[in-house]
Amino acid sequence: MTHLTARNLYQTYTLGSIPLEVLSGIDLDIVRGEVIFLRGASGAGKSTLLYILAGLEHPMSGEVHFEEKNLFSMKSDALALLRNQHMGFIFQSYFLLPELTALENVHLPACLAGKPCEKKAKELLHRVGLGERMDHLPSQLSGGEQQRVAIARALINDPTILFADEPTGNLDATTGASIIDLLLGLARQDNRTLVAVTHDPVLAARGDRELLLVKGSLEDGR
Repeated sequence: MTHLTARNLYQTYTLGSIPLEVLSGIDLDIVRGEVIFLRGASGAGKSTLLYILAGLEHPMSGEVHFEEKNLFSMKSDALALLRNQHMGFIFQSYFLLPELTALENVHLPACLAGKPCEKKAKELLHRVGLGERMDHLPSQLSGGEQQRVAIARALINDPTILFADEPTGNLDATTGASIIDLLLGLARQDNRTLVAVTHDPVLAARGDRELLLVKGSLEDGR
C-alpha cells in the first residue's frame, strides 16, 4: 500500500539575485514499511526534499499526499496535528530541551498531543538501551545517548513514518553505525516507514531503496 506520494515537486531558492533550482519535478512513491535512504552532494537539496515530504516546508509547486491527505491543502493547525500524531522526526542536532531529563524529553510530544503516557516513555528508553539513564539531563549524556533519546521521542506517539535528517552526522563512525542499527531495527520490527538523509553510501546501502538527488532529480542509487 502506498504510504506517501509526491508529484511534480519544484523548489527554488534565491542566492542574491540568482535563482537556484534544487528540486526539478520530483515524483516519488513510498510504500508502507519501506526503508529509503536519500543521498546526494552537499547542497543538492536532500534535506529540502525530506522537509517537503514531511510537510515541514512548502514547495514552490507540486503535491505531497500522506495516506491520501494532501499535506499542502491542509490548514496549518491540522497539518501540525497530523505530524504530531503520525510522523516522527530525528535530526542531526538532537534538539533535546536541556532543562528536561531524558524521560521528560521523550514524554513531551505525548503530553502536547494530550495523551501523556510516562509508562510508554520509560518502555521506549529501555528499548533504545537507556533504561538506566532516563533521569539524566542531555548535558550528562554522550552524543550517541542523546540521539537514542531523540529516537525514543520520535516513537512516543507511535508514528507510521519516521523522517531522519543525517541522524549520524554528529557522531563518530562506530557510534553512528550503532544508531543506524537501532533505527533500522526499530523501523523493521514495527513495520514503520523510514525516510532518511545520509551522505554515507555504506549506510544507504542497508535500506530497501537508495535514491540519489542529482541536479534536482532523483536517480536509483543502485
